[in-house]
Amino acid sequence: MKVISTNIGKPTKVLWNGETIETGIYKYPVNEPIFLQKEDVAKDAVIDRKHHGGTYKACYLFSADNYDFWKKKYPNLDWDWGMFGENLTVTGLDESKIRIGDIYKIGTALVQVTQPRQPCFKLGIRFKDQNILKQFIHHEKPGTYVKVLEEGTVTNDDDLNLVEQSVNALTVKQFYQLLYMRKKDSALVDLAINNIALPPHKRENLKRYT
Repeated sequence: MKVISTNIGKPTKVLWNGETIETGIYKYPVNEPIFLQKEDVAKDAVIDRKHHGGTYKACYLFSADNYDFWKKKYPNLDWDWGMFGENLTVTGLDESKIRIGDIYKIGTALVQVTQPRQPCFKLGIRFKDQNILKQFIHHEKPGTYVKVLEEGTVTNDDDLNLVEQSVNALTVKQFYQLLYMRKKDSALVDLAINNIALPPHKRENLKRYT
């Protein structure tokens, strides 16, 4: 896996259901390294701190390999890296192989995979179509958030080097599928509850299915 674009967003005001709201979904490539901090990415806009940023969502990674699929669905958009609100656009990112809890070295930063991205209406705003939400869920390639274990700088062409694979076999894709299952898979529930890399509230919410 390799970083091909570092992306930063500025606070952007948009009209939503008759009200003006602010969002950081509009991220664009920057020709400079970005600095991964414990709670977010330096100089990046994080507006809704309840749902974005924080320890378990400090930085969002999305696969460049998915872009062609979405460009065919939305050919009239002004396409650039960062369209999905990701800070790092990465080649070779495969959610079916990456485990929740895997630790990677990216540039001078050390990060741990924590959870997939669950889309909200702001992705629909960026794509000018709220149908993107269901499509995004069904595509099952959501990218991943990471926790920043060691703050550091990331730049284009930096490799993602696996430092430590999680002993818990739960992959990003499996957990993403679990989140949207009507009837929860008991084996996946058990893996998730016992995966300490997941946010505590996610693990706690799943205990009702045991």
